[in-house]
Amino acid sequence: MKIEKVNLATKLGSFNEYWSPKIVGELNSQLVKVAKFKGEFVMHQHDKEDELFYVIAGELYIELKNKTLHLHAGEFVVIPKGVPHKPYAPEEVHVMLFEPASTLNTGNMSNDLTVSNLDTI
Repeated sequence: MKIEKVNLATKLGSFNEYWSPKIVGELNSQLVKVAKFKGEFVMHQHDKEDELFYVIAGELYIELKNKTLHLHAGEFVVIPKGVPHKPYAPEEVHVMLFEPASTLNTGNMSNDLTVSNLDTI
């Protein structure tokens, strides 16, 4: 096993596409992912997995049933399993995600934003 540090800025600089998470680490059956978001995503939920969104740079909004969360750089939120949520970002935002390896980015939905096979960078 090779142990190496991870530079998030370098990883985020290696791709440009939005809503396409990339795997940058793994621990205890959880994947550590980075992603760039811009624009609207879809309302969805994860029936079996919690999901952590940590904002590295920019601002992220997450629409819930009865409110909208507004996250700034350095803030995170855990969305519990079964809770419908819709992330969106008017401007580009860089996010780190912690979620089980089984988590599909669009949860219970399948559409053109669904990424089934994640790249490891």
